[in-house]
Amino acid sequence: MPARIEQLVTSGTFSLDGGTWNVDNNVWVIGDDEECLIIDSPHDAEAIIAQVRGRRVKAILLSHAHNDHIGAARQVAEAVNTNIHLHPDDLMLWEQVYPDTGPDRYLADHDVFEISGTALRVLHTPGHSPGSVCFLLEDEGTVFSGDTLFKGGPGATGRSYSDFPTIIDSIQNRLLSLDPSTIVRTGHGDSTTIGDEAPDIEAWIQRGH
Repeated sequence: MPARIEQLVTSGTFSLDGGTWNVDNNVWVIGDDEECLIIDSPHDAEAIIAQVRGRRVKAILLSHAHNDHIGAARQVAEAVNTNIHLHPDDLMLWEQVYPDTGPDRYLADHDVFEISGTALRVLHTPGHSPGSVCFLLEDEGTVFSGDTLFKGGPGATGRSYSDFPTIIDSIQNRLLSLDPSTIVRTGHGDSTTIGDEAPDIEAWIQRGH
């Protein structure tokens, strides 16, 4: 059975630099009836566990370590007996949520996770945070962009550990080089495509945000 992509939306808060905001987050589950991978674990562990429906979870993959993407990760990992993978450049953010325990594994650029006969590849895309990554499911024409690229522009870079020129470089060199038909499944909100976003890169640069 080919890999399918499931979307779950959970609601909660994002906190950083002394501020707190209400947010809705996308959780992506990739796999089949037997096994799956989870991308991000925000807010609601019970909802994520229910979405998995007893399948073997090969890993929880984190796009970055802002609290709204990792807040349920430990509870989910323990419930489904799997490992949490995070890029090490985001450890300082992870430790704000989990000061007494680290992630189980570290992600690196070009890591590959096999699932349901296809491959999910890690793209290190710093900018929104130093350890931000995207996950490319090339066979399905899909990239999971976390908070690096959204419908309408790049992820936010106005808070600690973020950098606008870096996120633009990541988008230009790692994402806009993908096939224009590639579906961009984001960490928040609606999906888009590489082709829909690519024409606006110069406008984003001029706005500087």
